[in-house]
Formats: sequence, C-alpha cells, structure tokens
Amino acid sequence: MSVVAHRASAPLELGSVAQIFVLALAIAALSEWFGPLPIDLGVGKVVLLPMIWALLIGLGLGMFSKRMPGPLRLSLHGQHLAATILSSALFLFIAKLGLLVGGSLPKLAEAGWGLALQEVGNLVGCILLGMPVALLLGIKREAVGATFSIGREPGLAIIGERFGMDSPEGRGVLAEYITGTLVGAIFISLLAGFVTSLNIFHPLALAMGAGVGSGSMTAAAVGAIAAQQTPEMAKDVAAFAAAANLIATTLGTYLTLFISLPLAVHAYRFMEPILGRNRKGVAVEDGGAPEVKAETVHAPVLGFGMRVVSWLLVGLMVMLGNLIGFGVPLLESLPGVALIIGAVLAGDLIYVATKRKLPAVCWISFIAMAMTFPQTPYAAEVAALTGKVNFLAMITPMLTFAGLSMAKDIPAFRRLGWRIVVVSLMANAGVFLAAAVIAQFFVHSL
Repeated sequence: MSVVAHRASAPLELGSVAQIFVLALAIAALSEWFGPLPIDLGVGKVVLLPMIWALLIGLGLGMFSKRMPGPLRLSLHGQHLAATILSSALFLFIAKLGLLVGGSLPKLAEAGWGLALQEVGNLVGCILLGMPVALLLGIKREAVGATFSIGREPGLAIIGERFGMDSPEGRGVLAEYITGTLVGAIFISLLAGFVTSLNIFHPLALAMGAGVGSGSMTAAAVGAIAAQQTPEMAKDVAAFAAAANLIATTLGTYLTLFISLPLAVHAYRFMEPILGRNRKGVAVEDGGAPEVKAETVHAPVLGFGMRVVSWLLVGLMVMLGNLIGFGVPLLESLPGVALIIGAVLAGDLIYVATKRKLPAVCWISFIAMAMTFPQTPYAAEVAALTGKVNFLAMITPMLTFAGLSMAKDIPAFRRLGWRIVVVSLMANAGVFLAAAVIAQFFVHSL
C-alpha cells in the first residue's frame, strides 16, 4: 500500500516543536559523545563522524516510530516540521562559512580560475558518470532527469517546467531528489572522506568539489574532508567549499538550465543507441500502486518569530556540541554563536525587505563575509570570537534535523528501484569528483 500525502499549511503545534528540539538536542549531544569512528579499508579509510551518527539515529527514530514510547514517537507532522526547521537552521551554517570566507578572500582571489571553472564539474560531472551507468542498467528517458544535476529544488522546477513532473524526465529528477534527500549526505560524506584519505587531491581541490549547491551535502562533505586536516587547513577547506557552494547556489540554476540540461538531452540521444540499444528498458515507478491511501499532511510554516526561536535553539545545540566534541566552554562559545545568529537575522530581514528577489542565503553570506573582511572595522575581533565555534560542531545539528525528517520519504524511496538509486549516487559522485579534478589543476600554487 502506498500513501499519497496532500500537503496543506497549518499553524505550528507547540508540543511538536518542543518534542523535535528536545529529541534533536539529545541526539546531537549523544552523537558528539560517540565521536568519530575511522574504518580502515586498506587502500583508504572512511570516517563515521558525529554528524553521520546523528543522521542515522534520527532516521531510526522515524522508521521505528510506532514501536517507540510516547516521547520518542515521531509523527508524520513532526518529520515535516523537522524538515522545515532544517531549512531555517542551515542559515547558521551558511553564516559560519561566510565568516570564514570573509577573512580568506585574498587567498580565494589567488584561486581565481579554480573557483570559477570548478563549476563546470558540477555541470558535466553528473552526466559523465551518471548517464552511461543509467543506460547500461536499462534506464531510458528517466536518465535525463536523474543525471542533469544533483536534483535539488531548482532541478525539480526546471524539469517540471520543461517536461512536466509526470514525464519520464520528471520521474527521474524526483528519484534523484528523493535519493539525495535520504542518503545523499551519508554517501557524499563517506565518498569525500575516502577520497581524502587517498591523498590524490589537494584538500582545497576537494573543498571546491564539496560546494555542490546543497547545504546538507556540502556540510557533510566539508566535515569529512576537514576531519583529516590540520586545524588551519580545515578552516581553509570550509572557506573554499563555502565560496564554491555560493557560486553553485547563485549561478548554478541558470547554468543548469542553459547548459547542463541541453547537454544531458544531447548526451542521451547520442549514448542511448550505443549503450542502451540491446537492453530491456526499465522505468522509474511513478507511484501508481493498486491501492492508494490518501493522507493529509499539514506542512508547518515558520513565521519570523519562530525562525528566530529556531536559530536560538539551534545555537544552543551548537554550543553544547562545541563543548562535548571540542572542549570549548559554553560561555566562550556564546559571543561567536550570537554573532552568527546576528548575521542570519540581518540577512533574513534584508531578504524580506527586498521582496525576496535574491535568495536569503546570498544575503546571509554577503553580510557574514563583510563582518570578517580584513578592511572591516573589528573584523579581527569578530573572526576571533566566531573562530571559537568549530564548524564541525555546527554540522551535527543540521544533519540531526535531516535525519529526523527522512523517514517520511522512505515509501517513495522503496518504489524507486535499485537501478535509479545507483544512478543517482553516481551522479552525485560525478559532481564532486569532476569539480575536484578541475580544481586540482589550479591549487598547486596555493
């Protein structure tokens, strides 16, 4: 039996809000206490960082919710609430990265062409690695939607407008979206950590590859790369990833629309007769199961006041994680966290005042960068205070909310079939690796 969810906005339930934040606080603290777990694979290693524990624990609570005692029982509404809070909480991570970028602008300027051209990897990496795999597995036109981008919200909009979401291309991009939502962060974290351990790429090349245009996936990749670096290099990794992610966020949608999608269509027309000619076609299921049960989901909407509350509570989670994972006392973290929240608040207010013509993440990034730009008054003091907030401590709360929100997408994930999941993961790997390869040619002098 499949479930079709009809979304409708509704007022927030304070009980659900309290439950989600208490669960998130407990999960994030427990995950930081577990600490990293390195796994040696011979030729390299992967590291299960606290953010991965947090994501897996949250997912487990959602999947086995009906067997949990009352306080741990996560409703469908609660899972959607966690997803909404995640979107708001990611602003804090964006602000932290912007603060790192501001102080590193001279070094970023030296990267020049590396930062600019790595975006080409984002445009073609999905197609180069994902399209051949899709055709070899017998997937047809769904391959276009699944491999033209990493399939975040802009990708859904582009395919929906161009082909319609009921088309094969629409089912392909939806499959990529669901796969990325559920396992994208875990996959990119393990992949980035493994590739880093091979010592083939410069850490800054990997950092630029991590800026894929998805907040949660960028956070996961940055965490895995930075965990294997010195503290100073870890800061540079975060700064370069933030700059690359800002490029992907601002220009990526237009480049995807005018370059990546046409390229994917032409690649399909060229490769399909060669790789898919003698293969039996398989399609991504469109969810048309024999029996469909309709369920109304009241999608929460965070007003301005609730967004501020969410930033304050997530800030508390960051401070606690900074204490448990990195030994920084709460009072030492407080000024830095307050400055980060201040940058987010200012960016959000400008976003609303300018009638939402430019994404909020852009305003937040610009303000945060200005706060630590060397020519800005008190930039050194701001950098020192915010530098006490380890950015890895900020990633764990983000992926905690991601984990708590994931179980709602499991039914759709099960209908995708293993082939399209493999293709989606290959497309995500292609974005990261292609951008890193291009960036590698430009970082040798940094």
